[in-house]
Amino acid sequence: MTRNRLVITIVLLMVVSTSSILFLRGADSQGEHARKFEYATIRWSGRDNTHVVRPSGEVEFVGPQFEKIKKPNRADDRSFYMNVVMNALSKEGYEFVGISNDDIVMKRPVVR
Repeated sequence: MTRNRLVITIVLLMVVSTSSILFLRGADSQGEHARKFEYATIRWSGRDNTHVVRPSGEVEFVGPQFEKIKKPNRADDRSFYMNVVMNALSKEGYEFVGISNDDIVMKRPVVR
């Protein structure tokens, strides 16, 4: 009787582990339902040459737009203007991802 219980236990464990593996693979293969993102990079190159690299590869120089914005006298140029560009991109649905010395990376979900 104990041998039969051992065989039944092993068979049940195999069924559970096999179904678990299949379930996990099914969750990974959602393909079209999985969330995809596109990224934009803000590159600080001084007030006049700061630009946004769009997901399409287009480079948009934003320095001329800074002329319309009044920066407080003692505010840091880089921090102030990078913040302005981040806020503009956030209005387009982007959110902050990361930062390096001169770059800020932002992402937004791709709608298909």
